[in-house]
Amino acid sequence: MSDVARVLDAFSEVYGCGAVLWLRGAEAIEVAATSGGDVTPPMIELLGDDETVRSRDTALGRQLVARIPGRTHAWLGIGPVADDDAEPRRWMRVLVPVLSQVLQSQWEASRAADELAERYEEINLLYSISEILGRTVTLEEATRTILLEVAETVGAEYGALFVHDASSGLLRPVTTLRVAGALVPLAIPTDDPLSVTARVFRTRHALLVNAGVLESDLEAPFRQGAMLTVPIVWTTPEGGIPLGVVCLSGRRSGASFTAGDEKLVAAVGSQIGTAIQNARLVRATLDQERLASEMRLAHDLQLRLLPDSRVVAPDAICAARVEAADGVGGDFYHLFRLGDRRTGVLIGDVSSHGYRAALIMALVMSAAAIHAQTTADPAETVQALLATVEEELRETEMFLSLCYVVIDPVAGTVRWTNTGHPHAFVISAGGEATRLAATDPPLGLGPEGLHGDSRPWSAGDLLVMFTDGVSDARDARGAALGEPRVLDVLRARRRELPSRIVDGVFALVEGHMGRMRPHDDQAVVVLRTA
Repeated sequence: MSDVARVLDAFSEVYGCGAVLWLRGAEAIEVAATSGGDVTPPMIELLGDDETVRSRDTALGRQLVARIPGRTHAWLGIGPVADDDAEPRRWMRVLVPVLSQVLQSQWEASRAADELAERYEEINLLYSISEILGRTVTLEEATRTILLEVAETVGAEYGALFVHDASSGLLRPVTTLRVAGALVPLAIPTDDPLSVTARVFRTRHALLVNAGVLESDLEAPFRQGAMLTVPIVWTTPEGGIPLGVVCLSGRRSGASFTAGDEKLVAAVGSQIGTAIQNARLVRATLDQERLASEMRLAHDLQLRLLPDSRVVAPDAICAARVEAADGVGGDFYHLFRLGDRRTGVLIGDVSSHGYRAALIMALVMSAAAIHAQTTADPAETVQALLATVEEELRETEMFLSLCYVVIDPVAGTVRWTNTGHPHAFVISAGGEATRLAATDPPLGLGPEGLHGDSRPWSAGDLLVMFTDGVSDARDARGAALGEPRVLDVLRARRRELPSRIVDGVFALVEGHMGRMRPHDDQAVVVLRTA
C-alpha cells in the first residue's frame, strides 16, 4: 500500500489533517495506511456502501468517514476536524476519487499477477505433460502421471481417464485417481443416456455438472459432487476425432470448477489425444512391419517350394519364373522327370492371391509331387490331385486353374489336361503357336470326371505356359498388356535359350507396367526337349 500511504502523507502535509484508510479483511476491518488521526475502525453503521460522508467522535476529535468506491471494500477517515466541517468535506470529495483510482490500479495489478501465476501453472503443466509423453514408454504410464498432474493443478481429488474401444463401442478406464480397487469403474457404453462421460464423448463438448445432476452408477466410483468432464480429441484437418474422456471431481476447495479449468483440461485432452493416436499409429506400424517381415519369410519359403528348372535335365531344357503380387501368391509351376525321357510340366493359378492362395498352392504342389510319379497320364494325375485338395477348395470357396502337360519325345506326342488355364501353347520351329485348349472347367467349379487331349510333338517345338497376371498386366492408364504381345515376344525369341525367353517376357511386362505395381501374380514356364 505504499502508493496509498504517499497520497495520505501528501494530503496531511498540505492540509494539516490526519488521514487513515481501512480495508475489510477476512475477519475484521483493518488499517491499511495512515498519516495521523484516530485509527480505531469505525462502528459498522458508519461503513455504508454508499459514498455519504459521515462523522464520528474519537479520542482525538471529530473524524469524517466515507466509503472508497471500486472493487475493494475500503473506507477513508480524515481528522481531527473542526465542528464546521464544510472545508474538510471538500477535501474528502477530492481525496476519495484519487484513492479510488489508486486502489483500482493496485487491484488490477494484483489480479494480473494472480492470473499470470495461474497461467504459469497451466503452461508449466502443459510443458510437463509434453515431457511425460515424450519420455514415457507406454500410454498407460503416461495417462496415470498426466491425470495426477491435472488433478493437482485444478485441485481435484477424484478422477478417471477413459479411452474409446471402437471394436466394442465402449469407453474403457485406462487409469483412475483415488478409486478403491473394489470400486474400479466399469466400461461405459458410448450410448448410455445417463452417463456424463458417454454424453461428452458423443457430443465432443465439455460439461460442468453439479452434484445430484446426471448421476450414474457407472460413474459413482470416481465422482464426488460436481464433476468436470472433457473429451479427449485428436485434431485433424478434417475436424476432431473423439478418442476418450477425462473426468475430474471432488474439488478440495469446495468451489465449483471454472471455465478456466475447463479450457486447461481441454488443452490437456488434446495432447493426450495426440499421444493416443501416435501410440496407435506406432502399434499399427509395428504390426505392419511384423506382417511385412512374415510375408517376406513366406515369400522366400514359397520360392523354395518351386523346383529348380534343372531337375528335368538332360531330358529337357527349362526356365521358369514366378513373381507374387503380395509377397506370396497362388501362381506356381512344377516339373517332373517321368522316365523314358518323358517330362511333366504343371502350371497353376489359384483364384485370388495372398497368403490363402499361397497355402492352397503349397498343398497342390505337395500333392502333385506324389501323384505325378504314379502315372504318366495327365488326366489321372489331375484327378488324384483334385481328390486331395477338393475339401480345401470348397471350404475356402476358391478354385484352381491348371494345365498339366506330359511330353514324350520318343513317341512324338504331347498330352495334357487343362482345367480352365487359357495361356498354354506349343510354338513350332516355324513360329506357329497352337493353344493347348481347356479340357475341363477349373478345379472346384466343375464335375469330378476329368479329360485329356494330345497332339504331335516335334524336336524343334517349344512349350510355353504363363498365367493371366502376365497378359493382364496394366499400365498407368489401366490398359492390359494382352496375350498377342506376349506371343509376339515368344515367337521372336523361340530359338533362344528358355532362360532368355523368360527374361524377354518379363522385360515386356515390366516395360508395359512402368511404375505400376502388379495387381496379380505372374508366372512363366518355357521348355524344349533336348
